[in-house]
Amino acid sequence: MPQTILTLPTRGQGLYEFTDQAEAFVSASGREEGLLTIFVRHTSCSLLIQENADPDVRTDLLAFFHRLVPPTSDPEMGWIVHRAEGPDDMPAHIKAALTQVSIGIPVARGRLMLGTWQGLYLFEHRDRPHRREIVLHFST
Repeated sequence: MPQTILTLPTRGQGLYEFTDQAEAFVSASGREEGLLTIFVRHTSCSLLIQENADPDVRTDLLAFFHRLVPPTSDPEMGWIVHRAEGPDDMPAHIKAALTQVSIGIPVARGRLMLGTWQGLYLFEHRDRPHRREIVLHFST
């Protein structure tokens, strides 16, 4: 079982932790060492490794990205051409371009080599709920 697809439901913009699911996938493989590659199959969300101890970090990240890339309804975003799916559509694509859609994490002794306060997150950039697909691939 070197590969699987996680489906994560979202409720709108936010960070959704899936560290436990990734750890369970690695554990079920029975392998002790390798590289877990994580890839999200969408263009309006992204992946982050971020602190998972203090929820204020997630709150501040959301506020920062909203200020950096506001919705197209904001007068400063009048230059945006792509508005096909609403005022959060193109800003979501920009946020995804500024972050990442793939992450590699070393595995040793059957565990992800994340730091003490690090967690894996899907960073949803759209306002409405979605079902996001995340590919997990474990190679040795």
